[in-house]
Amino acid sequence: MEIINWKGIAESLLFAAGDEGLSLKQIAHVLEVEELQAREIMDSLIEDYGNSSRGIMVVELAGTFQLVTKKEFSSYLKKLVESPSSASLSQAALETLAVIAYRQPITRTEIEEIRGVKTERPLQTLSAKALIKEVGRAEGTGRAYLYGTTKEFLDYFGLKSIEELPPLPDKISEEEDSFQEEADLFFEKFQELDS
Repeated sequence: MEIINWKGIAESLLFAAGDEGLSLKQIAHVLEVEELQAREIMDSLIEDYGNSSRGIMVVELAGTFQLVTKKEFSSYLKKLVESPSSASLSQAALETLAVIAYRQPITRTEIEEIRGVKTERPLQTLSAKALIKEVGRAEGTGRAYLYGTTKEFLDYFGLKSIEELPPLPDKISEEEDSFQEEADLFFEKFQELDS
């Protein structure tokens, strides 16, 4: 007769569910047991984690069970999240993110037209960091994915909404003309000094 490791299965389910967690009803349904038995399994799992020196525990929050980190290790988790290697974005990723933030929803092809280079890797990086997500499909041939920013993007940059992004300059070409005029004046003065 096969012995079923209910707690191991429940632990795997919680890990797979991530931040969403699972309700007692969902756990009972997947395990194919009554809710009373599911409750006993979860209570036993909570007790096992509570009595161990592990860095995670099982909690019941708002009617769902979740795997969470223990509070006493929060300072180490904070260091991990704030470390430059995990927080920094490449120049390509920042440029791609800026295009998406200001032009969303936008396709990869449209981003590449604006940047003038391929954007596959920056898109993967930004998606992995949950700063962007697929928000739909474009109309027309191929129905390309449309990208937009996420709640994590707003949190990362300390914004309440996308409307808080700083405005883009109205006319970039005028700024470029002004820069060119200043450069011309500089070179004219330099030539006068040289002669």
